[in-house]
This record gives sequence, C-alpha cells and structure tokens, in this order.
Amino acid sequence: MSAIASLFQEAARLAAGFRQAAPPRHVPAHDYATSLACFDEPLPAAGSDMLDVIRQLANDAEPGLHATTGPRFFGWVIGGSHPVGVAADFLTSAWGQNAGNHTAAPAAAAVETVAARWLLDLLKLPAESSVGFVTGATVANFTCLAAARGEVLRQVGWDADANGLFGAPEITVLIGDDAHTTVFSALQFLGLGHDRVLRLRTDPVGRIDPAALAGTLDTVSGPVIAILQAGQINTGAFDDFAAIIPLLKAKRAWVHVDSAFGLWAQASVKTSHLSRGIEAADSWATDGHKWLQTPYDCGYAIVRDELAHRRAMTIAASYLPLAGEGERDPSHYVPELSRRARGFATWAMLKHLGRDGITALIDQCCASALVMADHLSREPGIAILNEVTLNQLIIRFGSDRPDSEGDALTRRTIEKIQADAILFAGGAKWRGRDILRLSVTNWQTTADQAETAAKSIIAAYRRVNGG
Repeated sequence: MSAIASLFQEAARLAAGFRQAAPPRHVPAHDYATSLACFDEPLPAAGSDMLDVIRQLANDAEPGLHATTGPRFFGWVIGGSHPVGVAADFLTSAWGQNAGNHTAAPAAAAVETVAARWLLDLLKLPAESSVGFVTGATVANFTCLAAARGEVLRQVGWDADANGLFGAPEITVLIGDDAHTTVFSALQFLGLGHDRVLRLRTDPVGRIDPAALAGTLDTVSGPVIAILQAGQINTGAFDDFAAIIPLLKAKRAWVHVDSAFGLWAQASVKTSHLSRGIEAADSWATDGHKWLQTPYDCGYAIVRDELAHRRAMTIAASYLPLAGEGERDPSHYVPELSRRARGFATWAMLKHLGRDGITALIDQCCASALVMADHLSREPGIAILNEVTLNQLIIRFGSDRPDSEGDALTRRTIEKIQADAILFAGGAKWRGRDILRLSVTNWQTTADQAETAAKSIIAAYRRVNGG
C-alpha cells in the first residue's frame, strides 16, 4: 500500500508541476517526430520500477504537449480541464469502475442520473429528455441521429434497429452548407451517407437561410431528419431556431441540433437570446470538455424522446442485469457497453461552479472575445470577419490588399504567432479565404489575458508586414 501511495503522490506532484508552470509555452517544444523519438524503443523484455515509468512518461511527454489548459490557448474549442474536474477524474481512474450498468457501478449510474437532471435544468431543455454520457460531440451527434433514424422510420412502419436500412423508406436529411464535419461523419457511420443529403444555403456567417429551407421543404416527402447548428465552428453563429423549427415540425421532421459549445449559451441571460427556440428540437449534442471545463473525454447526447433514445442504444444480453423501477441503466443511452464513468467529473464541475459560476464563466469568455476583437479591429489591415456574439473570432490580415496577398500575409502571420508561442491559434478557410480563428473557451481567459494575446497578435502582424 505504501508503494501505491508513493506512486499516486508522485503522479499528482508531476501533474501539479505541469499545471503550475509559468509562464506556459503555448506551442509544444517537440513536434510529432521528436516526440516519437523520445518514446521509440523495442518492447522491453523486463519490467521497470513504477515510479521510474511515471517519471519517464512525464519527462518525455510534456515537451510535446500543448498548453490547452492555459489561458491563451485559442486554437480549437477546447476547455481548460478545470482542476476540480481533473481531481474527480483522478478518482474515477483510481476507482476503476465500468459504467456499463447500474449493478456493475451503482454510484456511477446514480451520479449520472443527478448530473443529467442538473444539465437539463441548466441548459433549459425539456425535463423528460434522456442524457447519454459519451466521448464528445462526435459520438453525441451519432447517438442522437441514431435515435432520429429509428424514430422517423418507425413512424412509417419500418424497424431500422431490427431490419437495418435494406429496403427501408428513404430518409431525407436536410443540413446547412456550413455544418461541422463531425455531423457528416455521423451520417456516414449510420448508413445515411455524408453526401446523400440536401444541403441548405447559408448566410455570410453560416446560418441556414429560412427561405431556402422553406423552398426545399416544398419538394420533400416521407421521413425527414433536419440538422441545425448552435455555434458555427468559425463564426459562432446560431441558426434561427424560432423561425426554422416550426417549418420542420410541419413536415413531421426530427430536428437535431449540433451544439458542441453553443448550447451553453442557454446558461446565461446575456447569450440565451442567440439560442431562442432551441428547446423545441428533438435532440441536442454538446460537450462537457468545452465550456463545462471537464477533462477529456466528455460529451452529452440529449434526446427528448427517451424511448427512441433507448431503442437506438440498448444492448441486451442474458448476463446483463435489467433495470428495475426507478433505476437508470447508463448503457441504454450510449453506444458503448464498457466505458469510463464520465458522470463523476461532470457532477464535480456542476457542483463546484453551480449555476452562477457557469454563467459567469460563459460571460467571461464572451467578454474576453470582445476585448480581443476590439483591440484587433483597431489595427489597420486587420479585419474581424464575423460579428462577435459568442466566443469565436475569425480574422483576416492584409484586409486592405488583394485576396491572394491577404491569404499569404495571413498564413505568414499565423506562423509568426505560433513561433512566438505567447498564445496558440491556428488557421482555417472561410469562404475560400485564409483566416486566423480564435476560440475563447478557457476558464482562465480573463480580459487581461485577452489583451495580452491581442497585443501579441498585432505585434506578430506588424513584424510580418514590415512594420
């Protein structure tokens, strides 16, 4: 037991040392090839001391790690893995529970029941909805769309779960032109095809055009699944749910919302207007490891029709216990039978922050995004291409130059920003042009941190631009 205590204490010491390093370098010192060289060796014939293994792991891994837990990481929509969630995740690993069912892990099932109820309350979604604790929004989209596929076909007399799609009535899938790539992956995995969809015209920030939707619906009959978006990955834009969902419901469509980070706008009075009407959908996919700041991996598949959710996901076998009255079996709502007990970290973060703390965290991130936009927009030659209504910014350098020159200048500026390592941000394409995209999702990103980052971006641009 003393050896286990020493091992866990050393792991905690190393973890704390990584998190407390100041100032954090926001770009890894090692690239993939260098990291591979650190670890690349033949399989050892003999074992190694436990403490030595953990120390070597930390020593060799840390130079190849991004500072995703730091206050100036804006490369992707990644939360900061709050220490409370991390500590709960330490315990989750130590407890070694398989959250497959309520008999194998009663506490894991119970904490999911409570955390699910809290999430629905916080996010202002129908209380009767079911929640599956999955790896992230990719699998949440898959899970919700599996429920959608089964239900729209069941309504026309076809059991997709039993009979598959061979000979099934055709499902029409409606999706915006600027939907996230993971939704197309989910459609692929479900046999609906990532290209066999009707794509809907979007506006300059990626919102579905209601008029385009109405025109398309006039040509559609039979089972329909519509996929909307809360928080476009580049612009942060929200579809107009209040206008669109009634049109879809008139066609008896299942409405799913990909809302990996945007659903959390529901938790703040300052941002909830963006998602007005979202509660009328049938399913929602979101992440815990973004704005709730849980460690990876953690996402939520939320489905209004609990029975449709269970039909799509339940795994049955003679050796598996049946849930009794008032019991919740976690495996009925996710694709995995064996899985990590993700509910513990979710419960810990909701308990630690509370409603007010989560609201404050969202408001702080959105305010910090506005600080960055304000500083950057004052610099000649830098343009903010979206209205910053949430936490996302897309930025163009050399906006006063021809497009090809602006593309080249934007790419060089991004390279300089990453070389400086004061923050991390990456590039993307938007409407055919190169951009820098910033995602402000970390609980530590204050207005001061945002100002430091903006000044660093401006300095990098000036040096690249010859200023």
